[in-house]
Amino acid sequence: MVMMAVKLTNCTKEEQHSVIRFLWAEGVPGAQIHLCMCAQYGDKVLSRRIVYEWIEMFENNCTSVMDAERSGRPSTATTTRNEERTLELIRENRIIPIEEVAGRLIHDSLQFSKVCSWWVPKELTEEREHKCLDFCSRHLAYYREEGDNFLQQIVTGDETWIHHYEPESKRQSMQWKHPSSPVAKKFKMQPSTGKLMLTIFWDSQGPNLETCQERGTTVASATYCDMLQRELKPAIRSKRRGKLSKEILLLHDNAHSHTAAHTLETLKQLKWEAMEHPAYSPDLVPSDFHLFGPLKTALRGR
Repeated sequence: MVMMAVKLTNCTKEEQHSVIRFLWAEGVPGAQIHLCMCAQYGDKVLSRRIVYEWIEMFENNCTSVMDAERSGRPSTATTTRNEERTLELIRENRIIPIEEVAGRLIHDSLQFSKVCSWWVPKELTEEREHKCLDFCSRHLAYYREEGDNFLQQIVTGDETWIHHYEPESKRQSMQWKHPSSPVAKKFKMQPSTGKLMLTIFWDSQGPNLETCQERGTTVASATYCDMLQRELKPAIRSKRRGKLSKEILLLHDNAHSHTAAHTLETLKQLKWEAMEHPAYSPDLVPSDFHLFGPLKTALRGR
């Protein structure tokens, strides 16, 4: 009677581990063990690398054919809810990319959203934070004592570059569109290379002085002091009668031309006081928030 070989279509890993241990004990080489198992187990056979790994463990006096328990983080993503949601997405679109499936699970099921970090000019040290608190507390104390008179004494000065032409932003060029309308096109343009330095001084009642630097000049200490004496002081005298008889609090940034010894001496001669504020304090620079932004938005496309 001839016995026919039968392939084992159903097998466990532990069964194959036992076969490896038995053949290894018989002195069969690893490559031959894998060939014998391939002929019997077919597609269910363990890989050659795993066969050699188990042979090495048996050589190191391992007697168990069970996989060792693995430590690690338990699976939390493969929940019933996520599996149902994944199956639903695949049924809706059989060619959906795996990245889109993961993205929808992150947004819809886990309620996560990707956001950018909030950019700040500088990282404030503990010392700078104490200075900010000290200056702000002092200003609040002045306001409690003098009220709106304290605010009316402040004259804010700042500079910014203004391009001769700056194109409209994408948001400014938005327009209403019907589904049947053609897609509007807009050529991409760059700001003009020509630009000028605008210097403006203003208070609670409006602008005091707007002036543009001549081409090629910079805002140096000498230029700035000349502007304060020859332009700003007469402008305040004509537009804000009686204001010069009171103390002027000049609020400007800590640029070198504003903090130079020559500038401090000029302010002393004018009997004006530079309003103290710490470095890198954008909340104390109202021009950047309430003046230059709307001004440049209004000039775009003109």
